[in-house]
Amino acid sequence: MALDVPYRSIPDMFRQRVAATPDGRAFAHPAPDDSGPVWLTWADMSRRASAVAAGLRSVGIDHEDRVAILAGTRIEWIIADLGIMCAGGATTTVYPTTEPADTGFILADSGSRVLIAEDAAQAAKIAGADLPALSHVVLMDGPADPAARPSQLTLAELEERGEAALAADPALVDRVVAAIEPDHLATLIYTSGTTGRPKGVELLHAGWCWEGVAQSAFDLLRADDLQYLWLPLSHSFGKTLICGVIHVGLPTYVDGRVDKLIEMLSVIRPTLMCGAPRIFEKVYNRVVTTARADGGAKAKIFGWAVHTGRRRVQHQQAGRPVPATLRLRYALAERLVFSKLQARLGGRMRVMVSGAAPLSRDISAFFAAANLPISEGYGLTETSAGNFVNRPDGLRIGTVGQRLGDLECRIDADGEILLRGTPVMRGYHNLPEETANAFTEDGFFRTGDIGELDEQGYLTITDRKKDLVKTSGGKFIAPSHIEGLFKALCPYTSQAIVIGQARNYCTMLVTLDPDALAGWTAGGPLAGRPYAEVVAAPETRAMVEEYVAQLNGRLNRWETIKKVAILPRDLTIEDGEMTPSLKIKRRGVESNFAAEIERMYQGTLAEI
Repeated sequence: MALDVPYRSIPDMFRQRVAATPDGRAFAHPAPDDSGPVWLTWADMSRRASAVAAGLRSVGIDHEDRVAILAGTRIEWIIADLGIMCAGGATTTVYPTTEPADTGFILADSGSRVLIAEDAAQAAKIAGADLPALSHVVLMDGPADPAARPSQLTLAELEERGEAALAADPALVDRVVAAIEPDHLATLIYTSGTTGRPKGVELLHAGWCWEGVAQSAFDLLRADDLQYLWLPLSHSFGKTLICGVIHVGLPTYVDGRVDKLIEMLSVIRPTLMCGAPRIFEKVYNRVVTTARADGGAKAKIFGWAVHTGRRRVQHQQAGRPVPATLRLRYALAERLVFSKLQARLGGRMRVMVSGAAPLSRDISAFFAAANLPISEGYGLTETSAGNFVNRPDGLRIGTVGQRLGDLECRIDADGEILLRGTPVMRGYHNLPEETANAFTEDGFFRTGDIGELDEQGYLTITDRKKDLVKTSGGKFIAPSHIEGLFKALCPYTSQAIVIGQARNYCTMLVTLDPDALAGWTAGGPLAGRPYAEVVAAPETRAMVEEYVAQLNGRLNRWETIKKVAILPRDLTIEDGEMTPSLKIKRRGVESNFAAEIERMYQGTLAEI
């Protein structure tokens, strides 16, 4: 049955929301003095977005012209994005962590005519780049440089131009919005990619409007919720959430300061939060290591509570009623232990959603045990991010849930997940051959992921097609499965990368979480030592190898990790080892740590 989408475009959806609840809370941002959230109504958002739209029209932006945004997650990002689309333009998203060379490439390849940058430092990334189409740079923060080329102006000045244009022609933006068609380009998102140069993904208004409507049908987003949005808005996950927010009218606090997340959760007290697995892993690491560091009775109570919570989850997952005695024990576990974790996340969390990368099944089970269930979802930039998700009332741990709306899904003969429907991209910008190769003859998009669909339509992702490791003995191994197991076993882990392609045994690179490691070293001889010294210490190696031994006890013989290398630093985006959405770039990791890998394959296994 086709999904009913009552919108022609994102600006149409936005304006219908403004008309329905003009005085309702729309988006909030941190007060300048951090005293709390400052709320804007939907009418406030409309006034500012319309001013930006009219301002962009005054500098020459027309239908489907690209305008790039180079900034972190903040309220001005959303205002700029809505303004671009209300001007008939298409937003080119650029991560604030993007290096100058890639920034120049993205703006040149997209043909962006205006750049809206966070500040002068971000704008400086295009210095020297050959960008003949670029006519203006708009700064969110700081003064414009009158001598700069291309011409600079501030976001406030752009809005002032827009207000003047609207005073002269009040129907300007109305006419533009009425002319936007569902098949017009809305967004050009460049995949950060785990290999190769970024590719521009062309996503249309129809697909984003589909996303907004489809998300609400799963009871994920409600008008009476309060969302905490910290995700990168340059990523498709953030963009698809904004579409859901507009459709539902969901009040959303916007704050991209990840270092302030835990502090602000207790201030905002949200009922909904979405994130990449890394944020949930860090919370898990902190909780588990703190409990172990307390020792004695506290550690025993914590262990008992987790065991009790997991037993409750087992009954729920099997569709069995929870026995009365277990319900009583769980009520005590929640009062003694889990209520403290719930309070750390604001105390009102109704649902959390994980996406962008695989979430460990064991870590998911831990949060469910703490009555903080995580609805894992699945999607790609090429398919507008939201394709499958677990319903809050139908959570199935280990899966990414059921398909949204009328999206079509089938599993190819080799296990690859294929998708077809409205949210799928038009194609890769300026890459017709790669676009053709991305689709089957009957129009299904090749996701590159391996998965299985059960009879109820729940999808399980087993691995990336390109990431499957084939040992020299001919055995296929799924690295992400092994890495997820290790992260759940060892709460000191930041990242784990399994190596084994064309090798005769598997090894693993490990980085450790500095915060969790500080708790482990407290009071001991390694306390206060620099990170590099701590990870190089024999005591640390012994600790990690003990967890590797536990991991091997849960693996098939050919999957077991024979050697491990603890890296002297964590992986970074800047060094080409992670994408901005925190996926591991295996090729970059293996290149940067080639010496460490080769040392693990020197000699013979008999020497271990």
